[in-house]
Amino acid sequence: MEGKLKHFLKEETVLCAALLLAACSALLIHPDPQYLSYIDFRTLAILFCLMGAMAGLQKTGVFQWVAQGLLGRVKNARQLVCILVLLCFFSSMAITNDVALITFVPFTFIVLSLLGAEERKRLVVPVVVLQTVVANLGSMLTPVGNPQNLYLYGRAGVSLGSFIGLMLPYTLVSFLFILLWSVVQFRAYDTPIRVSFDENIRLSQKGLVVYLALFGLDLLAVARVLPYEFALTATVLGLLAVDRSMFARVDYSLLLTFVGFFIFIGNIGRLPVFYDFLRRAVSGNELLAGAAASQIISNVPAALLLSGFTNDLSSLIVGVNIGGLGTLIASMASLISYKFIAREEGDVKGTYFRWFTFTNLCFLAVLLVFSLH
Repeated sequence: MEGKLKHFLKEETVLCAALLLAACSALLIHPDPQYLSYIDFRTLAILFCLMGAMAGLQKTGVFQWVAQGLLGRVKNARQLVCILVLLCFFSSMAITNDVALITFVPFTFIVLSLLGAEERKRLVVPVVVLQTVVANLGSMLTPVGNPQNLYLYGRAGVSLGSFIGLMLPYTLVSFLFILLWSVVQFRAYDTPIRVSFDENIRLSQKGLVVYLALFGLDLLAVARVLPYEFALTATVLGLLAVDRSMFARVDYSLLLTFVGFFIFIGNIGRLPVFYDFLRRAVSGNELLAGAAASQIISNVPAALLLSGFTNDLSSLIVGVNIGGLGTLIASMASLISYKFIAREEGDVKGTYFRWFTFTNLCFLAVLLVFSLH
């Protein structure tokens, strides 16, 4: 029992912290009917819908199938690396940064293995590090790219075009720096290759149309074209009809983490002393506060926590997105890649961590300088 508890605390540290904060705040503001007003049910519902639809699409193999088609045309290792990296960058805008990494990092191990043990050993760390960085960078462009964006987008009440317009300059700068970084880092990898996966990866058409339709409905709900209740109902019925096991692949710990922070923020907002202190500390420093807090508690909790103490949500959106770079826990999605590396290439964990930190700090510095001009 003790071992299971330690494992749970280690695996769900952010969730435990959120629930602990909620419980402590409940000692100061005893539970009452106002608690229900704290919770952003729209964000929770859309997150659930997106995770369910993405789990279904991932199971069909559609993402790997698309990647297979692209990689079958590469001529050298540098082109191969660029495609593996850019797949994470562009896909994260629609399927979220964590799904992009869950999908394409294991796929990368398969691809690199076809080049031979020596080439895989040489490329695996720099490629997976860059995939992780670009997944966090690409996801910042859209509300569906990551959980904090979906929450802040809904809270700010801005249009989809306004949100994308806010983050587009940072995405473009990131893209240019990614290209420059890739050219410099992988300029020596011009070894002729030919990659084919026709026998290894197949597309399952079971439920594909339904999952694509559900994802489309979710996007319409995000854009406020459809009520989120409609998307939620359709998602539940669709998953029940096609594959009920998809319910088990939804990240309920993330949803509970949101609930914990909603309760904590709501209760703190009813304590004038704490509220005024945090508002003074955050007000006018939203961008830097968001980036700094993300380094310690990761960008999703940072967004949830700081959003209750500022009206300048645009600056906070930029701050927590940029803040996804930096430390290993700045974006929880980054831990996905680290776990894959630890499992597949355990002897290079130290090298990966050092290269990850160096690369992230370089990208973070570039975007911070850009944001402050």
